[in-house]
Amino acid sequence: MNEAGKKETNKFMSNTSQKLSVLEKIGYGLGDFAANLTFQTLLTFLAFFYTDVYKIPAGTASIIIFIGGFAGAFFNIVIGVIADRTQTRWGKFRPWILWTAVPFGVAAVLSFLTPDFSENGKIIYTLLTYFFLVLIYSANNLPYVALGGVLTGDMKERNSLSSYRFVAVMIAQFIIQSLLLPLVLILGNGDKAVGFKNTMIVFAITGVICLLITFFTTKERIIPAKNQESSIKQDFLDLCKNGPWLVMLLVTILVFITLSLKGGMYVFYFKYYLDPVAQTTFLNDIGFTSFIDKLNTTLITMGLVDFQWPKDVPTSAFSLFNAGGILFMIFGILFSKSLADAFGKRNIFITFIFLSALSLLFFNFYGRTAIAMVFVTQLVHGFIYGVTIPLLWTMIADVADYGEWKNNRRATATVFSAMLVGLKIGISIGGALGAAFLSKYGYVAEEVNQVPTAVEGIKLCVSIYPGFIFIISAILLCFYVIDRNMEIGIEADLRERRGN
Repeated sequence: MNEAGKKETNKFMSNTSQKLSVLEKIGYGLGDFAANLTFQTLLTFLAFFYTDVYKIPAGTASIIIFIGGFAGAFFNIVIGVIADRTQTRWGKFRPWILWTAVPFGVAAVLSFLTPDFSENGKIIYTLLTYFFLVLIYSANNLPYVALGGVLTGDMKERNSLSSYRFVAVMIAQFIIQSLLLPLVLILGNGDKAVGFKNTMIVFAITGVICLLITFFTTKERIIPAKNQESSIKQDFLDLCKNGPWLVMLLVTILVFITLSLKGGMYVFYFKYYLDPVAQTTFLNDIGFTSFIDKLNTTLITMGLVDFQWPKDVPTSAFSLFNAGGILFMIFGILFSKSLADAFGKRNIFITFIFLSALSLLFFNFYGRTAIAMVFVTQLVHGFIYGVTIPLLWTMIADVADYGEWKNNRRATATVFSAMLVGLKIGISIGGALGAAFLSKYGYVAEEVNQVPTAVEGIKLCVSIYPGFIFIISAILLCFYVIDRNMEIGIEADLRERRGN
């Protein structure tokens, strides 16, 4: 090797092993903050928006979510193939974040408009806008998550990067699950349709700015060898022979079925299952009502009459419930890296996803007035599940390394595209199941007194069903072979290969 080649090799090795700056970690995290302003809204409120705001029948909403989600899922494969073969001066994945920033914002707003069409017109409009949104989401988010696999080859730095990323995710989740409904009521002056539109415009503008920051603050360091040759067929054959990838694909599907199902049902759980008088008493006892009264008085004094917190008790209780869970998830995320470094990602994931399942099952045994126990269980579940959140995506990055280690070929975006297919399938099935269960159990939109079967079905959707799905996920993870010792060996081998 000539002197210039040695310098280039040394430079590459230095870039591969260097620690990421705090600025780069924050900049990368803002990309997921942007995506989750929309993603968490879909996860938590799409079924509610379609049925209770845009007045689409629950069964029809279920079909729309299912079809649109599956279409977006398989579009991930196309994006993965293209992204792995993208060559620009900015790298493979960063330019996609730049190209899709504005279209993503536009698609998010369109999906939450309520044009005055006939019932068939509404169905066509929601199907087209949801389909457009999931396509743009794929084109933006797949390269984003693949980017996390090429910023550094240091697995401990990846754990750290993932923690930054998912703190940003939790902040977005906090905003959506705790503040979105109040924002909708405030920005729409009580009109939920107008409120959703105005809120999504604010989220879209914020998201575009954050995605641009991600683009300008990150740098791709893990670059496949120039002599690497692989066809699309070879990439997918490699995937099919990658045992850890198959495990993580199934786990990803199951995790997002659970998140979509229970996340979309909580708003109904507070509105129709938990006793409103008991909710009022609980909010009074913990001082939340007094705090809100003082807040509203302050806003009125400042002349912000239109920005008062809504007086709807289920909305307040639901928002506080989500806020507490998310704050404790952030605490769990902060412990995730140290636990994973000490005991290995696989072992921690198995343990904490199983404990998360047990905490969800407890919801089935609480009566309609057991508000305090519902909140305590949510806090416990939030912390336990929070530990697992960064692990899923760092383990998928490890799967890409495993494929390179076994086959001497790296296809980062293809690996992540397959996982995002799993994510979209999971969300589609979970969201569709939620709407389908509402229809099956006899739910009627905006009906104050729901039939007992509908109320019981809503409770099952936030307890028994998601709990058992998490248990199956824990069992599957026992077949994931990349333990802590193998992680260390793969990292060392790949560092040596890249150096040579």
